[in-house]
Amino acid sequence: MSGQTVKHKAKDSVFTDLFSKPKYLLQLYRALHPEDRDVTERSIKNVTIKNILLNQGYNDLGFQVGDRLVVLVEAQSTWTVNIIVRGLLYLTRSYQDYLKRTGQNLHGSRRVELPRPEIYVIYTGERKSRPEKLLLSQEFFGGEEGAVEVRVQVIYDGEEGDIISQYVSFTKMLKEQVRRCGRTKEAVKETIRICKAQEILEEYLAEREEEVISIMEDLFDDDETIFNMFVESEKRQAAKKAEKRAERRTQRRMERQAAAKDRRTAQRMYGLGTSVDNIAMVLDVPVKIVEKWLGLAVK
Repeated sequence: MSGQTVKHKAKDSVFTDLFSKPKYLLQLYRALHPEDRDVTERSIKNVTIKNILLNQGYNDLGFQVGDRLVVLVEAQSTWTVNIIVRGLLYLTRSYQDYLKRTGQNLHGSRRVELPRPEIYVIYTGERKSRPEKLLLSQEFFGGEEGAVEVRVQVIYDGEEGDIISQYVSFTKMLKEQVRRCGRTKEAVKETIRICKAQEILEEYLAEREEEVISIMEDLFDDDETIFNMFVESEKRQAAKKAEKRAERRTQRRMERQAAAKDRRTAQRMYGLGTSVDNIAMVLDVPVKIVEKWLGLAVK
């Protein structure tokens, strides 16, 4: 992996590849809004934005259904409240694209029409605390509301058998196989085999098995590259800190040596009858320091 650099173009993950297919996107929307029984594949407009942030290793998902704009931050296995900011940035960019696409004039006197936003994240990691929602004000500003409030709904498991629960099961199965086999093709192939046998994303995996293997291999490679870059960065930071500590030790040693020399000089001058004030003036130190060196300081 040496000599590689992190790619600037974001690659699809299994998450975004799965939900780029209209039939699975429809299943996702129905899992989020089971009350909306009239929606069809043609009712859903995929407005996913690629590569919204530089050097990102993931893609998030955006789609519009009627007057709803749904932003789904890609499933997280590591907990971070930064998903709120990601959702906010994604939503802002989505609105910009929407206004341009619909030809609305943001600077005109007529009020623009905007789809109502919904922001979700699917969390696939292990965590005892499971808040249902995250708020920008609470997580970043101590509960004090500012000009903007962002609410992210957190989904953990989905409902039994729905597309969300199947995706979460797939990620957990993959994690287990990676623990057993390492970040290898064998781990991905075994995950696919088990999931198909257990009817977890069975149709998708049957249709896209080679693509899923390729996606995961690319992500494994990128993760390794990023990890190696992180390790090298940490090594450089550690070396810089060690160098600064050495410089501070050298400086303190020189200061101690200079102070010891001045002390001996003060003692010799005092022995020759020089006054404390004159010694302090010659050595450019406070009188109290000279008195301390000579043992004259009042305790």
